[in-house]
Amino acid sequence: MHVRHLGLQDFRSWARVDLDLEPGRTVFVGPNGFGKTNLVEALWYSSTLGSHRVGTDAPLIRAGAERAVVSTIVVNEGRELAVDLEINPGRANKARLNRSPVRSAREILGALRAVLFAPEDLSLVRGDPGERRRYLDDLATVRRPQVAAVRADYDKVLRQRTALLKTAAGARYRGDRSVLDTLDVWDGHLAVNGSQLIAARVELVNQLAPEVEKAYQLLAPASRPASIRYRSGVEVVEQEAAAGTGSAELFEAALLDAMARRRDAELERGVCLVGPHRDDLELRLGDQTAKGFASHGESWSMALALRLAAYELLRADGGGDPVLLLDDVFAELDSARRQALANVAATAEQVLVTAAVPDDIPGDWDARRVEITMRDDDNGRISEVQE
Repeated sequence: MHVRHLGLQDFRSWARVDLDLEPGRTVFVGPNGFGKTNLVEALWYSSTLGSHRVGTDAPLIRAGAERAVVSTIVVNEGRELAVDLEINPGRANKARLNRSPVRSAREILGALRAVLFAPEDLSLVRGDPGERRRYLDDLATVRRPQVAAVRADYDKVLRQRTALLKTAAGARYRGDRSVLDTLDVWDGHLAVNGSQLIAARVELVNQLAPEVEKAYQLLAPASRPASIRYRSGVEVVEQEAAAGTGSAELFEAALLDAMARRRDAELERGVCLVGPHRDDLELRLGDQTAKGFASHGESWSMALALRLAAYELLRADGGGDPVLLLDDVFAELDSARRQALANVAATAEQVLVTAAVPDDIPGDWDARRVEITMRDDDNGRISEVQE
C-alpha cells in the first residue's frame, strides 16, 4: 500500500498543496515550525479520523478558514482509491470515496492503513491512561473499521449518562423515581456498547502481547523483558482479559453488575465510575510497571515496541504493508534504536519521514528529498513546497 497523491486545503499551515508521492522513502526536510509534521498528521487523520497531537478538530483549520480538506489517492495491490475528507469543526465531517459522497466519514476508514511514530509516543509510557486507550482504539479501528462506530456510540452514551448522573442525585432525594428509571436504561446502553469496545480491546491486546515482547527484545536486548496486559476496574473483565477469554456478553453482564454496586458512589460524585473509559493498558518491564520505573531509554524502547507491534499486526492482516509515517522520530533516538527502526523501514513499501536536518536520517538511505519552506500571508505564515 502507498499514497500516490496528497492534497491539502487550509489544513493547519498549508493553504493549498498537491504532492505526488511514490513508493519507497520520502523525506520532508525543513526547520522546526515550517509545517512538515502537518503533512504526516493529515495522512494519520485520513487513516484514523483523529490527530496524534490534538483531541479536537478546530486546531486543524488554517487561521481565517472555515474548513479543511484532506485528499489522498491510495494505491493498494494495483487498485487506486481516491479519498476526500472535509473537516468541519463543530459539525459533522464529510467524505467522498472515488468522488462519490458517503453517508458518514467513518466509511473512509480502512482505505489508508498507516502506522505513525512521533515524539509524542513517549506519552504512551509516561502519560495518562487515556493515551494508551487511544493507542488501542486507533489500532483496533484501523484493523476493523466497524470499531469506529462502537467508539462513537459509546462516547455518546457516556456523555448522556454522565449528564444524567449530575442531576439524578437531587431527584433521588426528592423521591423522584423517574430519573433513576431513566438511569437504568442508560446503564443498559453503556453496558452494551462498553462491552463491545472492551471485547475489541481484549482481543487486540492478546494479539499484541507477543509482538510487543519480540519488538522490545529487538530494541533493548540487555533490558528486562517487556509485557502488556489489559487492566480494568471491573474484576471479572480483568480476570477474563488476563486469561485471554471472555466475550461481549460476559463483559456486558459484568458491567451491569458493577454499575449496580457503584450506583451510590456515581450519584454522589456525578461521574461514570464504570466502563472502558476507566480502563488502561498496563506496560511492564520485568516485575515493575514501565510508568514511573523505566529509564528514558527503556521508555523509548517500550513506545517504539508498541508501534512496531502495531505495524506487524497490520502487515500480518494482509492487504499490503501499512504506510510508515516517521515524524521527526530519528532525532529522539540513540544509534541502536535508530538502526532498529531503519531496519523495519527498509522493508516497508512506503515510508514518509520528517526531519529538521538531513543528518537526522540514516546516512545509507536512498530517499527522495522534499524541501519545506514558509512565506508570510495576511492570515499568518503559509507552508510551501520548494520547487
